[in-house]
Amino acid sequence: MNIPQRIAALRASMKQRGIDAYIIPSSDPHQSEYVADRWKGREWVSGFDGSAGTVVITADFGGLWTDARYFLEAETLLKGSGILLQKLTVQGMPEENNWLVANLSAGSTVAIDGQNFSITQVEGIKKTFGERLHLVTDADLLDPIWAERPALPTTSVFEHDVKYTGRTRAEKLADVRAKMTEVGCNTHLVSSCDDIAWMLNMRGSDVESNPLGIAYAVVKTDAVVLFINKDKVPDAFRKRLAADGVSLAPYDAIADYLGALGADDKLLIDKDIANQYLFGRLSETAEYKFGSTPARHLKAIKNATELGHIRRSMSKDGAALVRAMMWLEATLPTRTVSEVELAAKIAECRAAMPLYFCESFNAIIGYQSNGASMHYHPKAATCADIKNEGILLMDSGGQYLDGTTDITRTVALSTPTAQQKLHYTLVLKGHIALAMQRFPAGTRGVQLDTLARMALWQHGLNYGHGTGHGVGFFLNVHEPPQGFQPALGERGKAVQEVGMFSSNEPGFYLNGEYGIRIENLVVCTLDEKTDFGQFLRFETVTLFPIDTTLIDRSLLGRAERKWFNDYHRQTYRGIAPLLKTPEEKAWLKAKCSSI
Repeated sequence: MNIPQRIAALRASMKQRGIDAYIIPSSDPHQSEYVADRWKGREWVSGFDGSAGTVVITADFGGLWTDARYFLEAETLLKGSGILLQKLTVQGMPEENNWLVANLSAGSTVAIDGQNFSITQVEGIKKTFGERLHLVTDADLLDPIWAERPALPTTSVFEHDVKYTGRTRAEKLADVRAKMTEVGCNTHLVSSCDDIAWMLNMRGSDVESNPLGIAYAVVKTDAVVLFINKDKVPDAFRKRLAADGVSLAPYDAIADYLGALGADDKLLIDKDIANQYLFGRLSETAEYKFGSTPARHLKAIKNATELGHIRRSMSKDGAALVRAMMWLEATLPTRTVSEVELAAKIAECRAAMPLYFCESFNAIIGYQSNGASMHYHPKAATCADIKNEGILLMDSGGQYLDGTTDITRTVALSTPTAQQKLHYTLVLKGHIALAMQRFPAGTRGVQLDTLARMALWQHGLNYGHGTGHGVGFFLNVHEPPQGFQPALGERGKAVQEVGMFSSNEPGFYLNGEYGIRIENLVVCTLDEKTDFGQFLRFETVTLFPIDTTLIDRSLLGRAERKWFNDYHRQTYRGIAPLLKTPEEKAWLKAKCSSI
């Protein structure tokens, strides 16, 4: 079926069940950001393959709600689908619920598949609907009409060695149980795959770019049950799990297990992650308490071993990028290079580095106007050919056994205009402002986000995405809870703490012309303690030159130039020992020039 036929089939199913509107999110039963093919229902029904968005289908309307990162991409992908782009005014807000209240008749029925919505999301929908609309939470309308729906992945999981993780499975479980005891619980449902991966030192390849195995876990005071396809767990790993009190059960047995819990089981459940379907399967006698998944915060604080590996992984990632960029510069004078070809070359250069596993996300290679689409992903049939002129934005990352990387560089391939230099330098000023800021303990992401925007604001400019996100350790490249966001969502509210690993990535996007973004990863570290309390700062750990040809030096102050020059010296020292030829070192030396 093509997209209009799929929508027609969905509408027929809705009519048969008396459903007036159906909401299809981007998530899965684990509230993952990137999902396995089986749960790409929103993409299947709409054709939009961005990582964020919600589709609403009624009898005579189809809409996709997504944020500014995807406006340009969505307009292109939705053409001819019968689905209209609905531009979110605030990233991450469920504005589609308000639209339903305003556009459906009182008493209308709205349905969702409760497996793909958290308890908190369902509470929010009900609050918005009030008495006006009726919500049905058990309607999986896609499965009956999705004839070739992919099955769950069957790839094996594996153990992430303690020489990388720095802490054993037993130590991590002890930390989780201590947090459970603090809130008076002896049982804990862990739904998020990345928290399970961290807690059990387990990795996999079930989800593109995120080294995860799809599973649930229930932690008790003396045992853990891991709900996973048993064939995915090699015998040797299974025995080591058993030695730490971890037993296996079928993935789809989780609902019955929760339904059998009794009054003696004091269950900790994170309503921001656990799905509505599982919550509805709890027995009436089960006692539960809502609270945060302990692993979510524990894994955000990287230990000394992890931080050591992170710093080393940045050096080899930088060396890989040196080779990719040298190849690009050598090739462009003789022929064009497609955006897809460059993405493949960057991945190839990373794959040659020790302990490489996969990309940490699909590379964003945006040449000229494509760079203005913030999360543009080139496709072979439609991508641009890069010429030896203009501006190129490259956002890419790697997953290594010893770290996760995420870096964006914007480079001029010919002499830039005064306007381009202005915009680039304003972005650079914002990047430096956040990178060199000292701040008191307890400072939240929403406060720090402002620093990266101030230079742009002074020129009446802005960008439509957050300034930064948390990053995992050989885990998800986007890892809550922390980040730098302009709104009081989770990442905006989260306090920066020592050991947190985050991105610093302000940008600017001029529709139809070019995009600019400069991204490094940073670690929150201790600064001095004064009469006004403990202060913190950021250590920039990403290593790769920042383009100097786009900089208007007159706009930078002495402190900003010092930060920049120090960073380039640090970059050369960190990457040069890994380069193999004098030509590579000479190229890096030239790119690491002072300003």
